[in-house]
Order: sequence, then C-alpha cells, then structure tokens
Amino acid sequence: MKKLLVIGVAFLLFVSCKDAKKEEVAEIKEIKEYTIKQLLDSENAFADGYSSDKSKVLITSNRSGIYNMYTVDAKGGELIPVTQSDSASIFGISYFPEDDRILFRMDGNGDEIYKIFMKDGEEIRRLTPATGVRALFRGWAKDGKSFFYGSNERDSRYMDHYEMNLEDFSSKVIYKNEDGMDFGGMSEDRNYIVLVKPVNTNDTDIFLLNTQTGERTKINENLSGNSPQDFAPDNSAFYYTTDDNSEFSYLMKYNITDGTKEKVAEKNWDINSYYFTRNGKYSVTFSNEDAKTVMKVVEVATGNEIDFPTFDNKEVSSASFSRDESMALLREGGSHTPTNSYSYNLATQELNQLTDVLNDEIDQEDLVSAEVVRFKSFDGLEIPAIYYRPKQASPQNKVPALVWVHGGPGGQSRQGFNPTIQYLVNHGYAILAVNNRGSSGYGKTFYKMDDQNHGDKDLKDCIAGKDWLAEQDYIDGSKIGIIGGSYGGYMTMAALTFAPEEFEVGVNIFGVTNWLRTLKSIPPWWESFKEALYTEMGDPNTEDSVRLRQISPLFHADKVTKPLIVLQGAQDPRVLKVESDEIVAEVKKNGVPVEYVLFEDEGHGFVKKENQIQAYGSVLKFLDKYLKGEGLDTMDEGTKAGGDMDAGN
Repeated sequence: MKKLLVIGVAFLLFVSCKDAKKEEVAEIKEIKEYTIKQLLDSENAFADGYSSDKSKVLITSNRSGIYNMYTVDAKGGELIPVTQSDSASIFGISYFPEDDRILFRMDGNGDEIYKIFMKDGEEIRRLTPATGVRALFRGWAKDGKSFFYGSNERDSRYMDHYEMNLEDFSSKVIYKNEDGMDFGGMSEDRNYIVLVKPVNTNDTDIFLLNTQTGERTKINENLSGNSPQDFAPDNSAFYYTTDDNSEFSYLMKYNITDGTKEKVAEKNWDINSYYFTRNGKYSVTFSNEDAKTVMKVVEVATGNEIDFPTFDNKEVSSASFSRDESMALLREGGSHTPTNSYSYNLATQELNQLTDVLNDEIDQEDLVSAEVVRFKSFDGLEIPAIYYRPKQASPQNKVPALVWVHGGPGGQSRQGFNPTIQYLVNHGYAILAVNNRGSSGYGKTFYKMDDQNHGDKDLKDCIAGKDWLAEQDYIDGSKIGIIGGSYGGYMTMAALTFAPEEFEVGVNIFGVTNWLRTLKSIPPWWESFKEALYTEMGDPNTEDSVRLRQISPLFHADKVTKPLIVLQGAQDPRVLKVESDEIVAEVKKNGVPVEYVLFEDEGHGFVKKENQIQAYGSVLKFLDKYLKGEGLDTMDEGTKAGGDMDAGN
C-alpha cells in the first residue's frame, strides 16, 4: 500500500460546470493508495428476504470470491454459509413462505440460461429443466402455496408464464406466450395478466388480458413509454407508469371494472417503480432523481408518509417487506461507500445492520464522493455527468482523466458505488461518467436523441466531456482516455476509430465492434425485444445494413492509432467473444499496443472476484503505462508491436 502526501483542495462545482471555482486549503492530508484486491475485498452482499418467522435473513454475498448464500440473524451478527460453491455463482431468491427451505438460481458461468433450485436442508433439487431452458422467478402466490416463473421451455424465443405447486412441484402453464409479448404481472386472483409489447426502445404498448375469456384490452391510447407496476390488493385495478404527453414517467391507475384511468402521482423526474406490500398496508414508490434513487413509503389507509432512517450522503436503493408487513429490508449506500443491508422494524423503529461490506483495510475518508455536473456539447445541448475528482488533484499536481461511458444503449451512470471507479480515482485518475444523449433518466426527448445516430452525436457528447475535463486546472489535458463496458465498450472503439486523435487510450470492456453480427445474434429469449432494438439501431437484414457497417468499428480498425486494452468473457451471450477477438487482431495490424484479457468462465460482466482482480488490475497497469506514461522506457518489444495478454481462469 502506497502513502501519498497531497494538498487537499476544497472546491465548489456549479451546475454550469464551465468555470468551477476552487479554494485552496493549506492543510496536508495523507491519502492511502489501495490495491484492486483491497477494494474488491469489500463484499458485494444483499439481503434476499426474511425467514418465515422473521428470525433470519437470507443473504447473497461474494465474500468467498464466488457468489454464495448465507444466513444472518435478523438483528445482525455473523454470516453463516448456506452454500459453498467454488465454481458457479449461486444467487438466493428467498426463503419459502412457511418454512426454511430456500429458492435460488444459477446459470452456466454467465450464459444467462438460469435454472431455479431448491435447498432443503442438505438436499439440493433442480426445479426447472436443465438443458437450454431459461427460467426466471416471478414471485410467490399470496397464500404461499406456489410460486410463479417464466420459462422458454416450449419455445426458446418466448417466455411462458408458469405456476409451480409446492406440494409436489408440478407445474402448469397459466399464459402461453405466442405473440412475442413480455409478461408484466398478474392479479392475485389470476383473472388478469398485464402484457407489454415493445414498439421501439422508447415506446411500449400495454395490454390487459382476461384469463377467463381470453379478451385482450389495449390500455394506452398514444405511442408512449409504458411500464406495468402492480395490481391493487383487491384486484380491482392495476397501476402503471407512462410518459404519455410528458417528458417523465408518472403513475397511473387503471380501474378494471369500467376501464377508467386516473393519474396518481407525478414528479419532474421519472417514477420508475411502484408496488404494494403483501396485504396492501403500504405502497412503495421509487423515483430516479438526477441519477439518484429516492424512496417514498405511504400507509394506504391514512395516506401518511412513513419515515424511514436517513443516511448521511447515502440513499436507500431498495426495500423488501416481510409477509406480515411489520419489517423491511433496506439497502443503502452512496457513491463513496458500498451498499449495506439493514433490517428495520416499522413499529419500534429499530434498525439493525446486517452487512458491513467495506474492507477493514480501507479508510472511508480516502474514497471519493461523486458530484453531478453538466457541460455543453458541440451543439449547445446540456449533458449531465457524474464526476469523481481524485483527492490528489491540484493545480500543482495535475492528474490524468478518463471519460467513462455506461452500457445500453439507453443506460445511465448513477450515483452509486463502483469499486472499479473508486480504484482508478484512488490511483489518481479523474473520472467523468458521461450520460450522453440517449441516456435514460432525463426525459424522453433526451432519451430518443441517439436513435439511429449511434457513434456520432453521442460520441461528440463524450468528446465534449473530454474537453470539459481538459479545462479543469488540476487535470493534464494531454492525458485523457476513454473507458466503457458493453455499449460503453462500443463507444470506446467508436472514439478510437472515428475520432482517433481525441483520446490517448481506450479501455474496451466486452464492447460491440460489429453491429451487423451483434444484431443478428441476439439471444433467442430477446425475441419480443428484437424488433424494438432494430427500430432504434437499424435492421441488419435491410438497407440499414449499410449504415450499421459504417458505424461498426471493426471495419475501420485501420484508423486506430492509440493504445487499446480489451476485456471479454468467453460465455457472453450478448456480445460474442468473436467481437473482441477480431478487433484485437485488426488493431494489432496497425502496430498499436494492444492487450487482451479473456476469461473462459465469465459472461456479460465479470462476477468472480479472482477474475475481477485480474481484469481491473490489468486496466490500471495499462493506464499507468500508456496514459500516465509510467514504465514506457522499459516496455518490451512484443508489447510495442501490439502483443496481447491472454488471461484465462
């Protein structure tokens, strides 16, 4: 662990962000530099639900290096292992409603073909088919005698809706999906199912299916973004969010008996989640407010808002209530601290911490809180971003920087803890996580701005972010790179090919490089979404293929002049391994330094801690060499010529 003495700088960053004012502070502060292992030894752990008597809580954690299940006393204490997998990750679903049996899921090292399992004492039993069938848990029946799940067992393209009886674990199909619909919820009396049909990636149609008569009623009148939320506890209505005639999504109620609709709630931000607790005592609303989650819980009978504990500079990102509605599991965290789980008694207001995930070797004060900033793009459009300034940075100690691009298209960088970002910032890299046009959370007009315009104006937003970074007097404007995963990986490669002199290095984490192939090879279970994706990106089977080829970095790899590192999981079903194989091979032909980190046992995202340590440790070494300029004189000839670094298990 290195120790650095730096001058602390307090600064005020206004919304305009162009002329950030800085006030020098004379004090000297000691900053510790942490290894990637130290940061990743902070657990990722989350609560999956209470036991039937509320005495215990099921926890999923990666403390062993692989995700496994644990149990902990509802008042806190030591985590007790329930499973001890050393290969495939295990994710808890919940305890059974009336006993201590446990449901959990696994896939094949990241292939996203999930199976549902039961653990009963020492016995483990697979409840859904083994070969090539994907199953997703969809909730317990209110009486606790069965659970619901989606499965593509009948047709690999479509997820049918099943109910599994807990007496003999027999299944029956409740809804056979033959029209490419997405399941959006079912009333407790099983008389109604909400179905969603994507029109494009912005807009969806929403239908109410009467399971008794087969009648299907379209709910939305106009082309708009609609998302089912929950049925009323008495089955008389269902709630959904919509952006019809609005920039942001608001909450609507549809009365089933007469088909009338009424607006329930709206904000100047998206309401993105709404549900009732099991018996309808409380309603819970989550909104996305400037990339931060805000929760509101209301007692339905009185309309009174329930006060929950507040956490300094942190947010409650989720709440899961016990079946009797007396207890709630809360997840809280912030950009500067990993998320912990708490058990909260609504009557006594007793709060018990269940997890303590930050590694004891890390001083909380050394981590950096994110700030929301905004800057003007090439055409005057205001672009929001999440900004992390290293504590080492000052006009006397200028630091390199990275533009971070989220996944998607249509994702959003948010104000949450990211160990990779904290690792890079801790080592002296400023990071600007740009929410370029096309990002969610800022209104539907902004969201639609990149449709069939990818690799152009959204890339120019990232370049404008680079220019904003270069204006800060504590950043070395000659040392700014770009990094991103999935769609962000595509943006990295787009930057290196279509604007090859703008960024000094690129970090491509399983990014798309050939849109023609990617759009033709999407997983079969995305069938209901395929046409919507084609509407936004273009159809590779039509004349759109000309533009898709033009925006695919693979076919322009000869333009790459800056060092590149590529990270990929071999089991990735979304961005195939061949995407990374080919871009690495093509860029090497330019004599450009290229490093390739490949994991045979990972998919679209690295979940095994050992692999994460290797992956992001490799990224820092790459950046230190090619962006900071450390170690260039000792670079071996093979790397200078574009040698690769293959990392397996």
